[in-house]
Amino acid sequence: SNQRCGNRQLLFTSLFYISVLASIFPSALSFSTFLAPPKTFVPTTRKARSRPLFAGGFEWEDPTEEFDQGVENPFKNEAKEDDMQIDPARLLAPRLSGVNLYFVGMMGCGKTTVGDAVARRMGSYSFLDTDSIIESVTKKTIPELFADDGEETFRDIEAQVLDQVHAFVRSVVSTGGGIVCRNANWSKLQSGIVVWLNVEPELIMERIRGTDRPLLQGQDPLGKLKALSEERAVRYAQADVKIDVTAGMDTNSTVALVIKELHNFIDDNPPMWKKAKSKAQEEGLDWVQ
Repeated sequence: SNQRCGNRQLLFTSLFYISVLASIFPSALSFSTFLAPPKTFVPTTRKARSRPLFAGGFEWEDPTEEFDQGVENPFKNEAKEDDMQIDPARLLAPRLSGVNLYFVGMMGCGKTTVGDAVARRMGSYSFLDTDSIIESVTKKTIPELFADDGEETFRDIEAQVLDQVHAFVRSVVSTGGGIVCRNANWSKLQSGIVVWLNVEPELIMERIRGTDRPLLQGQDPLGKLKALSEERAVRYAQADVKIDVTAGMDTNSTVALVIKELHNFIDDNPPMWKKAKSKAQEEGLDWVQ
């Protein structure tokens, strides 16, 4: 049918533009470098490289020397953020070791605003917004895409964009509210740390009043928003970090809470090699020496 031909043409067009972007930025690193703001030096206690260790007859180097830059959770001693000499956001990058941050949540919850602010404070991470990329690729606004081609075609393009974006490193990525609806997207989101901005539907309606939201057209937009929130809540709840945003929180206070909870999440979820090393030391064993 004409509709299907139009949808296929749109998909091919989007793939063409993505391939053009890929040719301009042949690697994730180059794209990330192009978008990244100027880097800020963060003083760390770099350990001197020790002699190679031997494990099972093979030369082996302790991964601590490659990944552990001596940066710890600045909130560990319950210090107030205003009293810290270094912005705790700047200390996130060395602790993340290049892992991406993905912001998820309902429309109007602040993913773009908060994500951009977090990336700016981190200094060495780039910010990407999947909806903005889709609009640039298709030369259409999101409402126009929904109206002309339907939600299913939009979700196809969204999945293709995420497939490209998740290959980048050192990025803070703001996603569309419905990106969690497809299982295939979760495997890509979970390659990084997923942050859910949880906002009550009534507060969201206050924020988006007067804007053109395709899924809230018609009668009773608040009822539709509540139904969507309930439908997606199970997916959002799988996020690594949940941030409950209330009416009294502005962008700065939300960003501050995100940064603190990310530091806590890293503490609670150390790499497997670090867990094994800690366990060996607790048992009085030498670490593969």
